Amino acid sequence: MSEHELPIDRCYTVDHEWVAIEPVGPLPEHPVRVGITAIAVAALGDLVYLQLPEVGADLTAGSTCGEVESTKAVSDLIAPVSGQVTEVNTVAVDDPAMVWADPYGRGWLFKVVATARGPLLTADEYAYQNGTRA
Repeated sequence: MSEHELPIDRCYTVDHEWVAIEPVGPLPEHPVRVGITAIAVAALGDLVYLQLPEVGADLTAGSTCGEVESTKAVSDLIAPVSGQVTEVNTVAVDDPAMVWADPYGRGWLFKVVATARGPLLTADEYAYQNGTRA
């Protein structure tokens, strides 16, 4: 998959986060992964630091829940869903380059038991807004 192809099995935010849930229907009972898109990673450049929410933190969709720092800028992470954080990808925290190398796989950021969706886009909607393809 190139950086301009999006996985279609998840939803996206206008702020370039992704969450592994369907756009409609019941929310899963199991924790879902959250990350940032390849589009965000490409715009940020080399990632040097991740500040992620702590396990047990309660997130509110649309609110800041961490930061991603690169050699170019610091960007807020915006929670795509409300819910409680159950796990943080400590491997990515220790080696932020993993997010660059595999943003939709091993470079996920944290897991959350979602209780509500924020404003989410389908892969096609996100792709259209960013001039790429799903």
